[in-house]
Amino acid sequence: MAAEHEIRADYDRDTIAIYQAYSPAIANAALEAGRFIPPFSFHRMTWIKPSFLWLMHRSNWGLKSAQERVLCVRVKRAGWERALSLACLTSFEPGAFANPDEWAEQFAAARVHLQWDPERSLRGAGLPYHSIQVGLSRHVIREYVDEWVAGIEDITPRVRKMYDFLQSGQADKAKRLLPPERVYPVSPELGRRLLIGGS
Repeated sequence: MAAEHEIRADYDRDTIAIYQAYSPAIANAALEAGRFIPPFSFHRMTWIKPSFLWLMHRSNWGLKSAQERVLCVRVKRAGWERALSLACLTSFEPGAFANPDEWAEQFAAARVHLQWDPERSLRGAGLPYHSIQVGLSRHVIREYVDEWVAGIEDITPRVRKMYDFLQSGQADKAKRLLPPERVYPVSPELGRRLLIGGS
């Protein structure tokens, strides 16, 4: 059984995979340039998520408007860990903050926001443990785009194939196409601050 809060991701020695769903205009520009460029916005928060199935739930398998293209973005682990080091939880948690005022002060100044949402099953049902969502503010988006992103892949065809399998009652075939997510290690100090590994 998974811990209530842990990072599960497809990662290797150097990079971690995160998933984002965009409009065709943003996706096409990013894929052609090999990096995010306008119409991608550098002035609003962008959320990065290592849980493939959470994004499938959020984007309805890439069927929601302006989320039709699903990208797998390979992010350097050094960048991902920098984002975590800058992150503040989006709500007060007694185990992580001395009091609500301390949380409010840290949250107001944070350049990165972090929240835990129920993980999702292949069919979108909520699970009794959580997946991580990391929100990059406009103050760190340039760093993300220019220094952290190691590669961008369009996985929309794979997503469509999985969705079609699910619609036709072939969940086993869809499951075989899932990325190989496993627990991502973090330091005890970071774990305490962001509730990773705990309840």
